[in-house]
Amino acid sequence: MSGRGEAAKERDGQAGDGRARLGCGDGLTVRGWEKGPFVFDAAILSRKHDIPADLIWSEEDRPTTDSVDELDLPVTDLACFFSGNAETALEIAKQVGEACSKHGFFQVTNHGIDKGLLEEAQRRTEEFFTMSLEEKERAKRNVGEIFGYASSLTGRFTSNLPWKETLTIPTNAAEEYMVKTLGDGFQQYGNVLQNYLDAMNKLVLEILEVLGLSLGVGRWFRDFYSDNDSIFRVNYYPSCPKPDLTLGTGPHYDPTSITILHQDEITGLQVHVDGKWYTVSPKPDTFVINIGDTFMALTNKMYKSCLHRAVVNNMSARKSLVFFLCPKKDKIVRPPESLIDAEHPRAYPDFTWAAMEEFTQKHHRADTQTANVFAQWLQKTKEKGLTID
Repeated sequence: MSGRGEAAKERDGQAGDGRARLGCGDGLTVRGWEKGPFVFDAAILSRKHDIPADLIWSEEDRPTTDSVDELDLPVTDLACFFSGNAETALEIAKQVGEACSKHGFFQVTNHGIDKGLLEEAQRRTEEFFTMSLEEKERAKRNVGEIFGYASSLTGRFTSNLPWKETLTIPTNAAEEYMVKTLGDGFQQYGNVLQNYLDAMNKLVLEILEVLGLSLGVGRWFRDFYSDNDSIFRVNYYPSCPKPDLTLGTGPHYDPTSITILHQDEITGLQVHVDGKWYTVSPKPDTFVINIGDTFMALTNKMYKSCLHRAVVNNMSARKSLVFFLCPKKDKIVRPPESLIDAEHPRAYPDFTWAAMEEFTQKHHRADTQTANVFAQWLQKTKEKGLTID
């Protein structure tokens, strides 16, 4: 694949053992700066002239000047889709289907999400991430856990660290989680996020109707995800003194099902299509949608999970709100029978989201090979007669 040279492939292979163990960042040092555990403190690092070696990516993965071209994505008008005009709905579903067959990315507009809610969620996210590191780490994400605050990935990995901070919270108890981890002063932020997440749960079911129509399975996907164990994350990419040497998020495929991304006004998302990186710039009141590995398996690989990344800049911080649709943990991920035939045999074995989640949290850093390596790991686990929690 263009953009991923032999050196990068070799590095990925060598990193496998290290990536299979959480906590491999113990003893990590900021090379050339100071001895001791590496701490990603954006307030300090953003003001430096250089960046630590742990945050410098290989030349094969670094941003290039030719990746500024805009990726042409269909914009799905949900109000038109649900207007009652069957012909219009079919045309919209066809456009989405073509995009999902090629690269798995599209956009939605006229989605019914209140503009004031979007602005409030972005504003309060800014307030959280501009607090001191000590304050943010009251919600620190512990090794092996999903929820909490993380500064870069310093607790998990020792190289190719992303230039970002994240806060991951449960989708069904945002207000309770924020108060429990950060105190009563964050009840309103939790309330805003819960309202946002309730809106996301409604929106994703509508998107699943579009995808169901595009593949001729009606409401099958909507019914499959009517009850789900989804994940919500807010990302913060501080300004960086050397944005040409690092990445906010490295090249990867989402292991989840459907991703709903709301960007602020700062550009940063890039998608790899036809051997080249393209930019997906923010559009007001528009969400970017992409297919993840789990949904790719559910469509029997008819729809693609696509390689993407986030770049940073030396002028402004960037924020994004990300809703990751996931099935119930114990639900079997198996395509509808209508998507399986002699020309389209099963692409992946049956699995549960619990197994995929365990794999990406404890055994493998999400990257360019997650789905294939997961299938191999799943097969070996079954052959050994082991159970997966």
